[in-house]
Amino acid sequence: MSTAAAPTAPARKGKAAALGWLISIAFNVVAPIMIYNQLHDAGYSESTAILLSGLGPVVDTAIYLAWHRRIDEFAVVSLVFVALGLIVALIGPTDPKMLLAKDSFVSGLLGVLYLVSLAAPKPIMFYFGRKFATDGTPEMIAWWNSMWQYENFRRVQRNLTVVWGIAFILDAALRIVFVYTLAHGTVVAINNILPFVVLGGLVYFTMVYAKRSSARGRAAAEAAAAAAA
Repeated sequence: MSTAAAPTAPARKGKAAALGWLISIAFNVVAPIMIYNQLHDAGYSESTAILLSGLGPVVDTAIYLAWHRRIDEFAVVSLVFVALGLIVALIGPTDPKMLLAKDSFVSGLLGVLYLVSLAAPKPIMFYFGRKFATDGTPEMIAWWNSMWQYENFRRVQRNLTVVWGIAFILDAALRIVFVYTLAHGTVVAINNILPFVVLGGLVYFTMVYAKRSSARGRAAAEAAAAAAA
C-alpha cells in the first residue's frame, strides 16, 4: 500500500484509443438500440428483439478478445444488462404499466450490481475506468492496474461505484413513479430521454470528481514530500 505520488499515465495512442471508443460505442450502444428497434417495428416479440439486440456486445467482446487477448469488462456488463432485460421480458406480465416499468426494473438491478461489486476485490468502476481511461495497450493497462496501490485512487473508484449504483436505483424508482402517475405516452417519452440524461450527468460527475481527486492526491503527496525534506 503506497502513499507516494501516483505515476503519470503513459502517453495514449490516439488512433488506437479513438478506434476502441468507436467500436465500443457502435456495438454496445448503437447496435443494440438499432437491432431492437428494427426487430420490434418488424413485429418480432419483445423477448426476441431484446435477445438479438445482445449480438452487439457479443461481437464487441469477440473483437476485443481477438485484439487485446483478454475479456472486456464493459462488454460483459452490457451482456448482463441485455440478459436482465430478457429475463424481465420473459417473466413480466402483459399489463401496460408493468411493461412500461420493466426498464426501471433492469436499471434498478444494474444499480444493485454496482453496489454489490463493492464487496469484490475491485469495484465495477475500476474496470469501467480501465476501459475508458486507457487505450487498451499493455502499457496503459499496466499503469491503470498499478494505480490500485494508492489509497486515494481506491477511494475514488469505490465512491464512483456508490454514486453510479445509487443513481441507477433512484432513476428506476423515479421512472416507476412516473409509470403510475403519468399518461402512457408521456412515460414512453421519458423512458427514452431520462436514461441519457442520467448517464450524461454521471459521466460529467465522474470526470470532474476524478480530476479534482487526482489534483488533491498530487497536492497531498507533494506536501508530504516537502515536509519530509
